[in-house]
Amino acid sequence: MSAFCRLIGAVLPVIILWVGKLIIDEIILQTKLETTNLSQLWTYVAIELGLIILSELVSRAIQLTDGLLGDAYSIDTSVRIIKKTNQIDISLLEDSEFYDKLERARTQTTGRVGLMSNALGEVQSLISIATLVAGLIYFEPYLIILLVLSIIPSFINEIWFSQQQYSLARGWTAERRELDYLRYIGANDKTAKEIKLFGLTDFVVDRFKNLSQEYYELNKKLAIKRSALGFLFNVLGTLSYYGAYVFIIYRVISRVISLGELTFLSGAFNRLTRNLQDFFSKFTRISESALYLKDYFDFIDISVASKYVEDMQLPEKITEGFEFKNVRFSYPRIR
Repeated sequence: MSAFCRLIGAVLPVIILWVGKLIIDEIILQTKLETTNLSQLWTYVAIELGLIILSELVSRAIQLTDGLLGDAYSIDTSVRIIKKTNQIDISLLEDSEFYDKLERARTQTTGRVGLMSNALGEVQSLISIATLVAGLIYFEPYLIILLVLSIIPSFINEIWFSQQQYSLARGWTAERRELDYLRYIGANDKTAKEIKLFGLTDFVVDRFKNLSQEYYELNKKLAIKRSALGFLFNVLGTLSYYGAYVFIIYRVISRVISLGELTFLSGAFNRLTRNLQDFFSKFTRISESALYLKDYFDFIDISVASKYVEDMQLPEKITEGFEFKNVRFSYPRIR
């Protein structure tokens, strides 16, 4: 249902723009006639109204299906992680390296629910972009050059910073676990007595503040760079758009294209710019999600040595108790 709705939603923008062009051309035609006949004009207006309502319906259906897909994904991945954790030797759970893998995988059960939506959205955007590009090429192919100049630099910028953000988050997995632990013990009824008894509040607060502030500074530095470069590239995109707009106006004044075609081209270029920005933005999020999702699959793909031991049935009546011999414990890689 989601894919079907996206297919319909992909072709609607160019159809709506084309009907808008027909409306403008029909209005101009009627102003030149001595006796007007508005039946064709009202037909176009009714068609455009129907298409707008259909577009809204399709948009709501996409939101609904994407939400349900996200919930289903979250349930499925959570179940898989629980089952996988049960299969793993319990000694590994005392290994900090392994626990970092588990923590990274666990965050993907909710943090990547938009991946399917973005993937389907990319297909929708591609179809929509193809129809709009065809419209531009039909009337003014030179506008494609301005379009490329307005989008590509911003796309490269987003891809690079997404990789930097992932590297920062991955490198701080252990520290973020510690922050969660400090947050838990610092404000929890189960640990409050010990915290008060041993006067640990200042220690917990200082440790949390220092660690979180260090992460905050690194993240802030990256965010400022991303925003600054993003602003410059967006300004470039805006200049390209208005350059195209000026070109289209000049073509109308030169009587090369009609006012209806002006409406279609300006609307198509504007939609195409936004669609390409949305396409590359989704692509960036998919690439980022794929980096994070790799942590989930790395955990799921951990090979588990078969150590199955047949369960022994408890006797119906215990008469002698239980005796343990040569029982010992050690942490992994420690003798």
